[in-house]
Amino acid sequence: MNAPDLKLVVDNTPVEPAAGVSRFHESARAQVAGAATYIDDIPEVRGTLHAAPVCSPVAHGILKGIDPSAALALPGVHAFIGPDDIPGDKMLAAFAHDEQVFAQGTVQFLGQVGGLIVADDVMTARRAARLVKWDIEALEPVLTPQQAHEKQRYVLPPVHVRRGDAVAALQRAPHRLKGEFEVGGQEHFYLEGQIAYVLPLEQNQWWVYSSTQHPGEVQHWVSHALGLSNHAVTVECRRMGGGFGGKETQAGHLAVWAAVAANRLRRPVKLRLDRDDDFMITGKRHPFAYRYTVGFDDTGRLCGLDLDMLANCGYSADLSGPVADRAIFHADNAYFLEDVAVHSFRCKTNAQSHTAYRGFGGPQGVIVIERIMGDIARHLGLDALDVRLRNLYGITERNVTHYQMTVEDNILEPLITQLARTSDYRERAEQIAHWNASSPVIKRGIALTPVKFGISFTATLFNQAGALVHVYTDGSVQVNHGGTEMGQGLNTKVAAIVADELGVPFEKVLSTASDTSKVPNASATAASSGTDLNGRAAQFAARQVRQNLAAFVAGLDGVGAGAVRFENGQVITEKQTRSWESVVGAAYANRIQLWSDGFYRTPKIHYDKVTMLGRPFYYFAYGAAVTEVAIDTLTGESRVLKVDILHDVGRSINPAIDIGQIEGGFVQGMGWLTTEQLVWNGKGYLQTHAPSTYKIPATGDVPAHFKVELWPEANREDNVHGSKAVGEPPFMLGISVFEALRDAVAQAGGKPEAMNAPATAEEVLRALG
Repeated sequence: MNAPDLKLVVDNTPVEPAAGVSRFHESARAQVAGAATYIDDIPEVRGTLHAAPVCSPVAHGILKGIDPSAALALPGVHAFIGPDDIPGDKMLAAFAHDEQVFAQGTVQFLGQVGGLIVADDVMTARRAARLVKWDIEALEPVLTPQQAHEKQRYVLPPVHVRRGDAVAALQRAPHRLKGEFEVGGQEHFYLEGQIAYVLPLEQNQWWVYSSTQHPGEVQHWVSHALGLSNHAVTVECRRMGGGFGGKETQAGHLAVWAAVAANRLRRPVKLRLDRDDDFMITGKRHPFAYRYTVGFDDTGRLCGLDLDMLANCGYSADLSGPVADRAIFHADNAYFLEDVAVHSFRCKTNAQSHTAYRGFGGPQGVIVIERIMGDIARHLGLDALDVRLRNLYGITERNVTHYQMTVEDNILEPLITQLARTSDYRERAEQIAHWNASSPVIKRGIALTPVKFGISFTATLFNQAGALVHVYTDGSVQVNHGGTEMGQGLNTKVAAIVADELGVPFEKVLSTASDTSKVPNASATAASSGTDLNGRAAQFAARQVRQNLAAFVAGLDGVGAGAVRFENGQVITEKQTRSWESVVGAAYANRIQLWSDGFYRTPKIHYDKVTMLGRPFYYFAYGAAVTEVAIDTLTGESRVLKVDILHDVGRSINPAIDIGQIEGGFVQGMGWLTTEQLVWNGKGYLQTHAPSTYKIPATGDVPAHFKVELWPEANREDNVHGSKAVGEPPFMLGISVFEALRDAVAQAGGKPEAMNAPATAEEVLRALG
């Protein structure tokens, strides 16, 4: 080994660690300046054509034909692309193999894509698509999960999970309540709509720009439709303008459609849905309907529960199986269920195929048990918080879920009691009762609800990740991983993890675009596991590079490799302190490997897909929220007045980003349960398909008092940096808004047990009776 001339370092000024501190999102400045590139900003290759979908005007019927002649007569139109243009399988490569690329034989929902019009420009394509004529013999559509359940129309077989004897426990219970209610779906409403841009390359290879949370699946779907091997298709995604689950599978549809058109015409094709088409074509959060019987004692402790969950899946399975499974897993939320039977029905309706959405079925499970807790409290004349505390999981007893997973990291009781104390919950509840007694029109309500959310993909095989770390001769570092950036700060966190592993400043590390030619077979960025999986894989890759460098420097100084420290942009032994850059340059000169891959698989997880028993989650993330609301009993209008949140993110990698995720998740959950109403008419037409009729929360809906604090304890499992996932769990804190509204309705003398979600003004008035 040569002994190169390495520069000694005299500047020992401490450098702030990259992880564990608040810092800007890595793209924040570019986004604010309008310089961050999204797919529609990519300069178009010469010869690019634009596609628009041809959508069914009928929700259910026999498809006799499609006539594009009027569209093809429009100047600038190149072709109609239909089923006959698909060189590979005419069914999408979805796991259930139940979705056609383009509609054939039968139309399943209003908005189903039967083909594309391809033209010189996007507006010509869209105008022409609306000229295409459909010949459909209409059939009666099934539009509600109750109708589907009655007809036993399911996209997947029903699932039943039981523990103990719910029937006998209910018979013995001192008190029993029965209830039915519905929770609506939710439009993803990402700022950047669905888009794909497909470019033909040499030798029947393809480059696909896709706004997707799962580039590997898009690669598989496109190659399947084109009849090619996966290696012929490369999918790239630098960033999305939001995803929320809506781009986990359904981004694949656009990529396939555009690829089929590009293959037929041998030219690049871009397909970008406008907002109306996005609403009409893509799936939403699954609407659910519930029926339950619950038994409990005089203190409010549960004795037994029999619960039916009817998931409105739309016309195909998509991700409905794992979504409905997670709803089962989260039907307990924070509470021990001793004798319980949960019956899950995955109902097939003539609607868009509903899909992943932040929480992935968890919110639909959590809300039913939180509603039950509130109803029990009112039935017994108790404070709902006391009923919740009475039913919490224990530490050494009453600590096994209904799917036989032991809750080993339980912090529910101390977290909830701390929030109740710091938010003055009990004092405020008393004050609200006094205030309501003297307020004839405006009534207030308050609720504290917790969340216990399991972290891992319920499909165990997806709990794996890979990453590449490259160190260049000037000391700069590049990291590439299989995750995707959709604004949640994944690349920022991964860069911080790599920087700390190598002991270099954060600014030295660049995260690059997700690319299937770099990290193959990557899982979707979903299930809140993006940092857990990809961050750990990147850490392992960086660690291997560091170990290579440590061995090199140890040889120079005659010390053990374990005695070499990497910190503050320096490489330190007991004999010398050297700059990072000089060590890297010398290592290259001595032919030391300066790049590595990393791979991670989540440990400990396992469960039986048939019995639904086992340990599907690596750990749980916890949190709680106190929300105070007011309702106008004359109009049904409601307003959120105060929010206090205490949330568990473990040892935060970036507190600013984590708090932003908590705030955003809460507001999105609030929107789901208050203003975001999806309305289909009797013909299956989605009437709320634009911002004029579908209302997401605005800045004016966020209360001035919005306080978020982080629980101070690190993850008890060996997770990267001691952190916990943060993307989905805070969404369910928004359930506190719904429960506070039901409390206000109750204090106004109404019927909170009759209230469905979302709690629009009309729904609040209906519950007030």
